[in-house]
Amino acid sequence: MSRRWTDWVYFFFLLLLSLLFLAPVFIVLMNSFKGRFYISDAPFRLPTPETFVGMDNYTGGIAKTGFWNAFGYSLFITVCSVLIIVLLTAMTAWFLSRVHAWYTSVLYYAFAFSMIVPFQMVMFPLSKIANLLRLDNPVGILFIYLGFGAGLSVFLFCGFVRSVPLSVEEAAVIDNCGPIQTFFLIVFPILRPTAVTVAILNTMWIWNDYLLPYLVIGSQYRTIPIAVQYLRGGYGAQDMGAMMAMLVLAILPVVIFYLGCQRYIIRGVVAGAVKE
Repeated sequence: MSRRWTDWVYFFFLLLLSLLFLAPVFIVLMNSFKGRFYISDAPFRLPTPETFVGMDNYTGGIAKTGFWNAFGYSLFITVCSVLIIVLLTAMTAWFLSRVHAWYTSVLYYAFAFSMIVPFQMVMFPLSKIANLLRLDNPVGILFIYLGFGAGLSVFLFCGFVRSVPLSVEEAAVIDNCGPIQTFFLIVFPILRPTAVTVAILNTMWIWNDYLLPYLVIGSQYRTIPIAVQYLRGGYGAQDMGAMMAMLVLAILPVVIFYLGCQRYIIRGVVAGAVKE
């Protein structure tokens, strides 16, 4: 009986916590169908026949922000950055975990240390160096995201690689596999749970990132967060209805991606916790 009451307490606590996290999303979705003059007056009230504007906020927001161009830039930067991060950090983690030398230890701790350096400490020198090296474009920013995403990604991959028995790779060497073949045919398929976890975490970060694209590529190549920000006009004027609609369209792809891959997150994070 005591165990049952404890389970019910946990259930209601988690239910309340879930509602607390989902409430902002519901408020944004609800206000995206209301006229902009009614959002500030009654932001928590459901749309009424008087305040309901249908899809006008969506069509108006898409036209004002150039949403589809911003969507294309965000999609290109996110997909390419995540692919580069997953592939290169997986190879780096495999090398650091299998080669036992003083410099591999130094490199591993350097990657781990990079996770605790605040972005605010390096953002101004970074924007200057990116301009000098001609990285201030949608292709150049991919390498900047690789640098910022490498720390956590290498850390996660190293934890998983160390749990993989070395005998699996030795068997591949006996079958005349070189290092490249061993990695892509044997090691990387085993790393799939962690690779999906790394992809999900970096996708949510890069897709929603505002500050780094704003500093590096500016308004010439607007990503979705930058395009939404441009709905704020001068002297505090802003189209709240269009902004709410664009926020819904901005979070929808990443929410769908997350829901489709969420089962891999916990599996990938704890995969390196057991040493075989």
